[in-house]
Amino acid sequence: MKTFVVMSKLSPQGGSLIEVASKMKDGAAASRAWVNRVKEQVPEVRFLAHYALLGPYDFMDIYEAPDEDSAAKVSIICGSDSAFHVESWTAIPDQRLVQLLGEIHGDE
Repeated sequence: MKTFVVMSKLSPQGGSLIEVASKMKDGAAASRAWVNRVKEQVPEVRFLAHYALLGPYDFMDIYEAPDEDSAAKVSIICGSDSAFHVESWTAIPDQRLVQLLGEIHGDE
């Protein structure tokens, strides 16, 4: 499985993070509704972590998927709600990066 990260932020036409949070009756369930949709439509995906952030992004989700097609589906589902701007990133374990560097420099 490969690791991916979805970084999302509320779009300018959506409410602020505080407004969204204050309107949630059940914050955990409401903020994770799209995750449930992913689990239904892309069951091979396994979520590892979900964070609310203070900074340029409002939320970060880390997950594993077997391939880029499955990861693209996650991004499409997450971005289908126009309240969020979404970026998706591939995450490479740091030790794998060291291995790749060694392969490039012939240190195999």
